[in-house]
Amino acid sequence: MTRTVQSRRKIYGQMLAHARRHPHRECCGILAGRDGVITQAFAAKNVAADPVRNYEIAPREIARLVGELRKRRLEFLGIYHSHPNWMEENEPSSTDIALAYFPDAAYFIVSPRPYASKPIRAFSIRDGQAIELEIRVLR
Repeated sequence: MTRTVQSRRKIYGQMLAHARRHPHRECCGILAGRDGVITQAFAAKNVAADPVRNYEIAPREIARLVGELRKRRLEFLGIYHSHPNWMEENEPSSTDIALAYFPDAAYFIVSPRPYASKPIRAFSIRDGQAIELEIRVLR
């Protein structure tokens, strides 16, 4: 049985727009919502030493974003990042899998390539295994 993650349509568009603004480097952010439906995307600054190949959200920014979630009474539901347009697939790299610290989160990987067959994919990553999730886009 395929697990499903639900997202509002506007969030899908926001993630694509963020990735396409920086197509040659990885963008990143946090996803939140209520009742298991992603309703908010919070873009974050990629502070990785090599932002062309990796993403990292600074601990202070994570703390600030978590505070924002609490203030808005939102649940942390996932993380998104892009793979630059020179990469063929938007699937978890070995680094993505090794650094997946939130086993209950959905990990979205966005392709900035306008002709990508699946521009956004989502995965559950736990115990070193990545399983693709079905994305259900809601109004």
